[in-house]
Amino acid sequence: QVQLVEAGGGLVQAGGSLRLSCAASGNIYRINVMGWYRQAPGKQRELVARIQSDTSTNYADSVKGRFTISRDNAKNTVYLQMNSLKPEDTGVYYCNVVMTYGAFHWGQGTQVTVSS
Repeated sequence: QVQLVEAGGGLVQAGGSLRLSCAASGNIYRINVMGWYRQAPGKQRELVARIQSDTSTNYADSVKGRFTISRDNAKNTVYLQMNSLKPEDTGVYYCNVVMTYGAFHWGQGTQVTVSS
């Protein structure tokens, strides 16, 4: 089992920045992919960004050039630096990890609200 603890959400004005963090504990040695998803009210959960164990990354088109995902394996933590935030970035952001054997785990979610 893996436990995920997220931090860093909040309220920010459009154009501002936030950094999310997600610390993993438990069976961390089998973590392969770490990522962030978000869910806006009335919408499905969507991928924001993910980072593989080889540090290759994928981003949603809507956040490319504004968000940066990184991971610190020594701290078992994944970060999401969010710059130039827009109101449409508002939602609950969830940390996700995928294990080497295919199972995945979710964090509890952290609210990000961007005001116009």
